[in-house]
Amino acid sequence: MTKKIIKKDATVLLIDSIIEGMQERKAKDIVVIDLRNIEFAMTDYFVICHGNSTTQVQAIAQSVEEQTLKLSNEKPWHIEGQRQSNWILMDYVHVVVHVFEDQTRKHYALEELWSDGEFEKIASSES
Repeated sequence: MTKKIIKKDATVLLIDSIIEGMQERKAKDIVVIDLRNIEFAMTDYFVICHGNSTTQVQAIAQSVEEQTLKLSNEKPWHIEGQRQSNWILMDYVHVVVHVFEDQTRKHYALEELWSDGEFEKIASSES
């Protein structure tokens, strides 16, 4: 009997490695938004989370960058917001990562702006 090997799609692998990086630094309220069915969306997916401080936001973003390189051999095309660290955006072209400080996430409310997308809430890695 032959065992079937299923290869993950590169985008799914990238999203999984982004989530792994977020969970490693205890990111809060991780959400994946599928934007593929929204006309004129600038990317296929958003992965959004927040931290409790700018220090945690920086640590989450760094962990995401490390895990995506290690697990999916991907580097972000562009990163913004590292200096102030209340909102770090990491552009992987088909997937855009948003790592917010808690109050900044509430202020910009991306989930409300993109509410036409398909949402998947990711379980917390905390026990």
